Amino acid sequence: MKVNFILTSFFLDQPMQGLESLVEADWEVNEPQLPSGNTQQRMGALYRPLADFISNSVGNGDLPVSVAGDCCSSLGILAGLQSAGVDPTLIWFDAHGDFNTWDTTPSGFLGGMPLAMLVGRGEQTIMELVGTKPMLEEKVILSDGRDLDPGEREAVASSKIHHLKDTADLLDYDLSPGPIWVHFDTDVIDAGEAPAMNYPVKGGPGVNDLQQVFTSLAHSGQIAAVSMSSWNPEMDHDGRSRAVSMMLLGNLIP
Repeated sequence: MKVNFILTSFFLDQPMQGLESLVEADWEVNEPQLPSGNTQQRMGALYRPLADFISNSVGNGDLPVSVAGDCCSSLGILAGLQSAGVDPTLIWFDAHGDFNTWDTTPSGFLGGMPLAMLVGRGEQTIMELVGTKPMLEEKVILSDGRDLDPGEREAVASSKIHHLKDTADLLDYDLSPGPIWVHFDTDVIDAGEAPAMNYPVKGGPGVNDLQQVFTSLAHSGQIAAVSMSSWNPEMDHDGRSRAVSMMLLGNLIP
């Protein structure tokens, strides 16, 4: 199976510096000219070509791997998978829940909402612009999610998503048959081992723990797509966060 990489070096609708050095000769770079308009309209335009890349890659029997500056890029990933006829189980590795809506968010941060959007909750503008259909909550596994806002915590608890607070539980988890999409927000890593994160959270799994889980998932033969939300390159003065994040991403690739 060929692995196809694509980089979307944006944080929401704004260009993000420092990830360009990841790009190798066979990588695609998603950097369309964005229209004027509000943030959601610009993000919709940003994720449409990402969705096309994912759809084409899967349609060719390849494995698409997306690297982007934030988790909202997942909206384009799902659109592409759906376009290719794939209805995945989503495993979402994140220190946060990203399950806020406008009714629960204490900050108003759009980047704290993508997992809620993916299952049809709250803000749906970008989903509609990209042509993404909400997925079933029971097909989502949130792994870690150790830092939840109060309203978000209630929403997760009352939802049908599976919240595994210990990532190691995935080693013995009975995954449904069929394709898996793994989304990896690098802030899930213990902040002591990968500190260059915009929103670091103490605790969480270490690199060795995640290596075991990611390798196990890769060996399952079920991974249909991988997406990674990156560290902050401007904070990564010693390159440590990049090194461990890219190593872990490699563990997810069969």
